[in-house]
Amino acid sequence: MRADRLLQIMMLLQTRGGMTTRELAARLEVSERTIHRDMEALSTAGVPVYAERGSAGGWRLMEGYRADWAGLHKDEMLALLAAEPHRHLTDLGFGDAYEAAVLKVLASLSPSLRRDADYMRQRVYVDAAGWHQNAEELPWLSLLQEAVWEDRKLRLLYASGGDSAASERILSPLGLVLKGALWYLVAAGIEQEPRTYRVSRIQDASLLDEPVVRPDHFNLAAYWQRSVDLFRSSLPHYAAQALVHPSVSTRLEMTRFVRVVAWHEGHEEATSSASATAVWRKAELEFNTLSSACEILLGFGTMVRILEPLELREALLEAANNIASMYRSR
Repeated sequence: MRADRLLQIMMLLQTRGGMTTRELAARLEVSERTIHRDMEALSTAGVPVYAERGSAGGWRLMEGYRADWAGLHKDEMLALLAAEPHRHLTDLGFGDAYEAAVLKVLASLSPSLRRDADYMRQRVYVDAAGWHQNAEELPWLSLLQEAVWEDRKLRLLYASGGDSAASERILSPLGLVLKGALWYLVAAGIEQEPRTYRVSRIQDASLLDEPVVRPDHFNLAAYWQRSVDLFRSSLPHYAAQALVHPSVSTRLEMTRFVRVVAWHEGHEEATSSASATAVWRKAELEFNTLSSACEILLGFGTMVRILEPLELREALLEAANNIASMYRSR
């Protein structure tokens, strides 16, 4: 990628003092014409690079110039070095590049700032992965990435989900999005309206020579936020009130497909275990549907007691009786 190449050029000139166009092109495996364009880009960005003629000439940085990596302050530099690479870097093939970049940044720091960075990295570890990771197969992600980078159309065999049969589609890829642990392709079809496709549902893919014409003023982040808001607003909502035993309150908050809207002051109540008492908390809960509420609440046993609605209480009672009957009959 060009940004990485520009950084490499700066580092090479900073450490070696000067290099010719031919040397830089050979080292970075690009054409000499590309090096000239890169030098123009660096100069436009304010980097004092110049060409020196003669047998000992070449490209050089102005004497005394040293990149301070965007003039980052101590806290800003430490913040950049705090996290380990998220899985999206590995999925995109940038895991090793991230580690190399960190080493380059560390090498550029002053001795005192480098000690601070080492000190922090030994005492703070950020694990961005969630507890429930989906190990989806993504055999076509690298090809999709190539299509996005090169603005080339794709031919996909895509299954929308469920039991639907896969169908062929010609798409103009506009971007890739990682939501949690799931990858999505944002692309426009024949109608030119951007849509979202789950990468794991792609059964086959191939690059086409036809270029992509991106919609005017398309913004990937803005499109995704609108899509998320629309998806959330379209989800069904099923409200309930319950008394929750303190031993499962944290687990309830972390359970998928149920949201704790609010907690209220609880009251002390005897539990089923002898005469022990506990302060049960009243909670306002939100599920997707009555059916999903039953499935989730059955997993909490006697530790969550539904107060209302009545239909949920009756559904849980019926489900519990059916379970008891099943085990009594065997």
